[in-house]
Amino acid sequence: MRHPLVMGNWKLNGSKQMTAELISGLRETLSSVDGCDVVIAPPFLYLDQAKNAVFGSPIALGAQNVDVNLSGAFTGETSAEMLKDIGAKYIIIGHSERRTYHQESDDLIAKKFAVLKDTGLIPVLCIGETDAENEAGKTEEVCARQIDAILNTLGADAFKGAVIAYEPVWAIGTGKSATPAQAQAVHHFIRQHIAAKDAAIAEQVIIQYGGSVNDKNAAELFTQPDIDGALVGGASLKADAFAVIVNAAAAAKNAH
Repeated sequence: MRHPLVMGNWKLNGSKQMTAELISGLRETLSSVDGCDVVIAPPFLYLDQAKNAVFGSPIALGAQNVDVNLSGAFTGETSAEMLKDIGAKYIIIGHSERRTYHQESDDLIAKKFAVLKDTGLIPVLCIGETDAENEAGKTEEVCARQIDAILNTLGADAFKGAVIAYEPVWAIGTGKSATPAQAQAVHHFIRQHIAAKDAAIAEQVIIQYGGSVNDKNAAELFTQPDIDGALVGGASLKADAFAVIVNAAAAAKNAH
């Protein structure tokens, strides 16, 4: 049985004070969570502070990116080994903002996926189509291509214990969210696409939804059979809103 996962992506937000206050608020509201795994992904600079602040709580630590290199002359980069050393467990890769602003290719993202698996970290692979691709009816084609970058190089087995986050680019930070039925249709397609290679792997892979998930729309999204939690942006910066989303995921899991 898949265990839902709700992950907060803080993006380029934070300070020492905010990190302390937000995690303190999360510890109060999420003192015990049954049926849902919870992760926060602060900016790199605050990972060590966050690790100490979540200690002894049900909150795990994630990071927002990783380099393909493990060490060497790569100024400004952060390796998988460093992230593991500092206590991060879940690593976001392929986020549409990285694909867009940093021109990250499917090939590069597949290499990051491989490095994370080799290091014993959990990749959270973001996939999804733009507004234009959605309008052109290319949603499934784009998602398949982004997944195939992993399937064709590492095989279906690479998705064992991994996470996929379906994030329609047109819904990120726009306030527009896919309807539960729209999101479910794509999640089902993703699972079937992997199942064509390995049904058992497809059945266990966690597929999160991301894209303007908030405390108002989360519960309805989580009623869908192939939506296993959420990758949350803006709402993860507010402890009370994030807690509502986590509790909605846990409640949906316990209702099944």
